[in-house]
Amino acid sequence: MLQILDRFRVKFKHLEKKGLVIEGMVVVDHARRQNAISVSKPFVFDNRLIPKKFDGLTVKKRINGELPKEFQIDRTQPDWHKAEYIWAPERFELYVERAFSEIKNALGDEIQSPKDALDALCFGDFEEHARKAKMLIRQGKVPAWNGKQPQVSA
Repeated sequence: MLQILDRFRVKFKHLEKKGLVIEGMVVVDHARRQNAISVSKPFVFDNRLIPKKFDGLTVKKRINGELPKEFQIDRTQPDWHKAEYIWAPERFELYVERAFSEIKNALGDEIQSPKDALDALCFGDFEEHARKAKMLIRQGKVPAWNGKQPQVSA
């Protein structure tokens, strides 16, 4: 397994300049003895550059640093996750609408349109994420978008 991690480090080392941190191996299922490669990255990062799997191992991604105001939720409230879905597709759309030029500057020439920015930020495929979110809402697993703009104090 460490050989897989070493190959991953070599192949994706160039992304460290963009903020990727390759953290190492993590156990994702003790009972089944399933491991994953753990990485962290800034929110504004082209997720299309990181595979979902590498040599048979899942790649677990975390965000380091602060989230944009569109994604800031008061997590001190009990059951906050029942009231708001932090990864609601509408949050991504609001953020890209507000900060497209900033995102384009950060990610470079790969971002030519708001759709490119949505795909890059939204786990690699915005439309797929939106479909999954709708399915989770129908199943009652995540709350529907309430249309409220996040309240961020200055």
